[in-house]
Amino acid sequence: MSPPGTVVRRAPGKLFVAGEYAVVEPGNPAILFAVDRHVTVTVSGAAGEGVEITSDLGPRGERLRWHAGRLVPCARTRRPEPRAGLTHVLSAIETVARLLAEHGAPAPEFALSVESGLHDHGTKYGLGSSGAVTVATVSAVAAYGGLALTDEERFRLALLATASIDPKGSGGDLAASTWGGWIAYRAPDRAAVRALADDLGVEAALHAPWPGFGLRRLPGPEGLALEVGWTGTPASTASLVSRLHRRPWRGTPAHRGFVRTTTDCVHAAAAALERGDGQELMHRIRQARRELERLDESAALGVFTPRLTALCDAAETLGGTAKPSGAGGGDCGIALLDAGATQDIARLRERWAAAGVTPLPVRPAAEAEGTHT
Repeated sequence: MSPPGTVVRRAPGKLFVAGEYAVVEPGNPAILFAVDRHVTVTVSGAAGEGVEITSDLGPRGERLRWHAGRLVPCARTRRPEPRAGLTHVLSAIETVARLLAEHGAPAPEFALSVESGLHDHGTKYGLGSSGAVTVATVSAVAAYGGLALTDEERFRLALLATASIDPKGSGGDLAASTWGGWIAYRAPDRAAVRALADDLGVEAALHAPWPGFGLRRLPGPEGLALEVGWTGTPASTASLVSRLHRRPWRGTPAHRGFVRTTTDCVHAAAAALERGDGQELMHRIRQARRELERLDESAALGVFTPRLTALCDAAETLGGTAKPSGAGGGDCGIALLDAGATQDIARLRERWAAAGVTPLPVRPAAEAEGTHT
């Protein structure tokens, strides 16, 4: 199948609702939702040989060539590695190229551009841009190469791409960017799936059982307003998760207790969403915050910053509930309040602003519309 002239794919960002840190262990659940901001990837015919990339997430322009299945800078750049900011894009392209090679196709050559709606003028909000650009790149490059992927195949390719960069990441951001909406997600064993691809090939890994993996759609909360606040401080999820893996606390009874209690909390929160029980959901979000606080106290990760604490406390004083979304250390928090309490919602935004927290006009996206456009 010959490649089309131009392919455009979008993937939404995400926010975590519950299950952070526990979800990095295979088989443990988390709840996430996709947001109504996207990363857009466009693939078209290249003006020259190799792959030309422009991105507002990193360098403005980079031309690369294929060498032993990897993308490397053209010789005239005199640099051994591509510039920072392209890591996830390159891994996504190379993973799709591996699949194309298994189908007997040559390494693809094209021009690829990335535009992010998850940043404002370079400001990072912590809405999962790495996951969104990986999913959108996989989708666009695969379509350009003539591959028709299901949602699960798209997710699996994206996870193989990110696991080659950081096997500690849960892949929850990729799942939200792939399926959209609200989801309950269980992470697969990333080491096992990488071994599958290495031993049997990418095609086989797309269709083999993945230990621990699970996903189901959830309805959004009924009768509750969801507010998102940005602390003004970017954070690195990979750095925080790596810090946890290096702590001697991991594997202790306290760690196992955190994972067990958080898992029970996520299951209860998912059940509350499915039966439309807003009060129970708020109770479980409070519990999830307490578990993260215990984790932070025990492992000294720096999950809660002063602004994240202020974000949470402001919601609680107004009868709502709130917690960090994701690994913490900055980025965003989420709050739930009675949807009919418009004055309380306005007061929350005012209190956030007074504490240095920026209310973001971000809402849950109904579905990952961009993966099929």
